[in-house]
Amino acid sequence: MSHKPKTVLIVDDDEGMRDTLTAILKREYRVLRVSSGEAALPVLNREDVDLMLLDVRLPGISGFEVLRIVKENYSLIEVLMISAITEIETAVQAMKHGAYHYVTKDFDYDQLRSIVRNASERQDLNRQVLTLSAQVADQTEREFIVGPSKMTRDIVDLVRKIAKLSATVLILGESGTGKELLARLIHREAGDPDAPFIAVNLAAIPRELAESALFGHERGAFTGAHRQQLGKFELASNGTLFLDEIGDLRLDLQAKLLRAIQEGEIERVGGTKPIKTEFRLIAATNVDLEKAVKEGKFREDLFYRINVIPIRLPPLRERTDDVPQLAEFFLRRYNTRFRKRIQGITDSTMAMLKKYWWPGNIRELENLIERLVAVSDKDYISEEDLPLEFHFAQLQPRGTATGSLFEDATNTFERNFILRALEKCGWNVTGTSEYLGIPLSTLKYKMDKLDVRQIAKRLRGA
Repeated sequence: MSHKPKTVLIVDDDEGMRDTLTAILKREYRVLRVSSGEAALPVLNREDVDLMLLDVRLPGISGFEVLRIVKENYSLIEVLMISAITEIETAVQAMKHGAYHYVTKDFDYDQLRSIVRNASERQDLNRQVLTLSAQVADQTEREFIVGPSKMTRDIVDLVRKIAKLSATVLILGESGTGKELLARLIHREAGDPDAPFIAVNLAAIPRELAESALFGHERGAFTGAHRQQLGKFELASNGTLFLDEIGDLRLDLQAKLLRAIQEGEIERVGGTKPIKTEFRLIAATNVDLEKAVKEGKFREDLFYRINVIPIRLPPLRERTDDVPQLAEFFLRRYNTRFRKRIQGITDSTMAMLKKYWWPGNIRELENLIERLVAVSDKDYISEEDLPLEFHFAQLQPRGTATGSLFEDATNTFERNFILRALEKCGWNVTGTSEYLGIPLSTLKYKMDKLDVRQIAKRLRGA
């Protein structure tokens, strides 16, 4: 991505000094110039100023008063105070009020260029600090695991083809399938390790705060806005912005997002000037956006704008060949975190994991392994360590339903309910009938009808 030149605002009542400073800086910077503090303030409202060269002595509002206003309202602007006054006390006062540097008007041209360049670099560092604080996820532990399944391999091949393009990507998939991890993989494959990756879960942001979080706000824009704040769009500048659960975005903010994508500019809450920003957008959702468009819940023009490169991330139940590699990865992670030395997962246990339905996808698998590692003191995780639902999955293979969908669902619920009650009562049938509050004959009838005796026998021996 191209980097636009930074904007320098020169505030000096001496026209000759304004001409001199402009000549020195115009090759490296976009230069704006005004003759008073009163004239500077409207420029700050409508322009995205990065650096200021500010005269101490100005007609009307003094340079120190302008400096105070800038630091209260535009905290990222770096200010260099310039004056014919050589008194140490004046320089100290300028630095105390937040100026980056103080130079006298007999400055050396090369030295001034160097000072301005250093101020620009400090501003970059301050922006990076804000960006890094927004990147709260630990990327060393959060990576997209490339399993052996053909589905996963095809996805990774596609990522490598499109990663260096600036085109918008839409990741589709159920919750827990690893959409953010795939977005991080796309970002890494783009090849710029210094570019920011800013992730935003739109479903987790209160609706009334979403606009400020995304677009930032100016000081005084609303109650509690005590200082200017950059939004996620600006923090992602020259990097990647990942918007998870984009289907939850308010309709009015969808229009602002569309403008940001098309025009490459945003406007902070309470602001009056457009701010140029350049980023690579990756959006993700677990809902059917085409259906949402038909229902009037999602803008059609925005849908077509973000659906440039769609990538469907399949649920874990459709790529169970990846389960062993994912499970081993999580085992290593939580061995390290909990200081355990569990050597592995038995083959029979891994077979059970592959047969499970995984309604919670990869997130459910990770949570399971974390729990098993935390409580286990054995060398290997085995079948008896798995919760009952994993044993049920082995005894109720997919595709074996014989009745109606409703009847099969009812039988499955009753079977599992009775098995859990039997387990709670130590597999004692009489005690279970009393616990459930049903006649013993009724319980025995249901156990025979639903093959509970056979299943219970296998579970007790598991």
